[in-house]
Amino acid sequence: MLIRLSGGDVVDPVNGKTSQRDVWIRDEVLVDAPKGEAADQTHDVSGCIVMAGAIDIHSHIGGGNVNTARLLLPEHHAAHMPRPANTPLSNAGWSTFQTGCLYAQMGFTTVVEPAMAPYTALHTHLELADIPIIDRATLAILGNDDFTLSLLRDGKSSAMIDDYVAWVVGSTRALGVKVINAGAAAAFKDNVRSFSLDDVVPEYGVSSRKIVKSLQSSVTRLGIPHPLHVHANNLGIAGSADTAAATIAATEGVPLHLAHLQFYGYGTGGKRKFSSEAARLAEAVNANPDVTIDVGQVMFGQTVTISSDVMRQFSAIGNASPKKTIIFDGDGNGGGGIVPYRYKQDYYGSLQWAIGLELFLLIADPWRVFFTTDHPNGAPFTAYPELFELLMSSASRDAKSAELNAAALELTTLASVRREYTLEEIAIMTRAAPAKLLGLKDRGHLGAGAIADIAVYRKGRDIAKMFREAALVFKNGDLVVKNGKVSQYRWGKTLRLNPPPDKAIIKRMKAYHEERYGLSLDWFTFPDSAIQRDEPFAEVPCNS
Repeated sequence: MLIRLSGGDVVDPVNGKTSQRDVWIRDEVLVDAPKGEAADQTHDVSGCIVMAGAIDIHSHIGGGNVNTARLLLPEHHAAHMPRPANTPLSNAGWSTFQTGCLYAQMGFTTVVEPAMAPYTALHTHLELADIPIIDRATLAILGNDDFTLSLLRDGKSSAMIDDYVAWVVGSTRALGVKVINAGAAAAFKDNVRSFSLDDVVPEYGVSSRKIVKSLQSSVTRLGIPHPLHVHANNLGIAGSADTAAATIAATEGVPLHLAHLQFYGYGTGGKRKFSSEAARLAEAVNANPDVTIDVGQVMFGQTVTISSDVMRQFSAIGNASPKKTIIFDGDGNGGGGIVPYRYKQDYYGSLQWAIGLELFLLIADPWRVFFTTDHPNGAPFTAYPELFELLMSSASRDAKSAELNAAALELTTLASVRREYTLEEIAIMTRAAPAKLLGLKDRGHLGAGAIADIAVYRKGRDIAKMFREAALVFKNGDLVVKNGKVSQYRWGKTLRLNPPPDKAIIKRMKAYHEERYGLSLDWFTFPDSAIQRDEPFAEVPCNS
């Protein structure tokens, strides 16, 4: 079928400046305007903004920790009763099916689950397969498991480390690799309660820095498009900016992505010894072209924090609201914690909110800063429309700031920053740049040959409304959203890398699993046919 979107203002930074032109779809892909051929279907999008489908690189939408949060808070999933207002998951307690619908209604068509424990990969992919409309991807967690730490302790070769990383990525069907507080979960088993970049994991004798650098180099050598995705040490504590700055400085010419930087933007200034270091971190990012970051913006209200950083989550138990938590110490990368939390408009909440916005506004290059709330940790992803408005309107920021704690905001630079994001910068940050970062050449733009993932928004002064209710959304050429409501359901695919496995590492992994767990490796791997969808996966090539 040939479809024409006529008369819209096309915002497509990859292929030139914003201009009024038609966009053409043939079946599942975008094509140049055909000569002498009439469209089978035409949509008049005059007065609308036309962009590629949006991409979220860091959102916890499936897997063990997400379901553990549901188990902790069953009162918000009972079909026979309304969810109480202002309680955990009252605004984020939807099902996997609803996740795809809510994302699509805002114009998002691809989302990355950033924390998949390798041994729960099948569970994660089964759940992701139940999310309709959007394409998904995962990042496999490494850096706290016995096998990685043993390789580093025993001084094994870079080639062996590469073979292991490639095997994990391939067997778990991941799109990249994430490290979470490198070494801390292993140290936590020895009752270590704080862990920094140069601290050493007991029993293994390797530092967090060594783990990060080794995995960072391996990911680069393997040609995995997305740089190592780093959840750094000391998340959420006063003085964490020092750790973030040290991690940024440690790149040494090798690409690295630093996750949810807002949670590391904290200094020790002021009477309460808690202040903003966002300007300092933004300056460090601006000066280092090898670093990309996502923000993890805090928005006010109730949510639940979900993390495989078991050390951090254990330390946050006292702040749980309501007072119930789950902490589980799994094998290596499989532990974590669920801690409900409410962001208030008090001193601390105001500061966190401002720090995230400072990072967005002070990091100059929209190709290197990514739009996230670390769903649901900073806020549910349904808060994105309001966040778009805060970035695009200094007046909206001023109005919200007037409601917040003045003493906290005085310790930030936010009031003096008058930058307002343009639609082109929004399109870069949420479309073009994520596609480039993830190695997804078939999306993030509206050029011929790209998959027909398109979001159409009605222009209006209410920026949040515009981004909350897309006028039209196409997924692979199918019209799936009309006037902010899902109009058609379809199944997306899970994007994965498939590096060829080394036979020697497979043999070694079989012996390792039988010795350590008394189980065959077959218990930890699975065929594509385990996912009951037609063609559930789509392969993404590694860099050559």
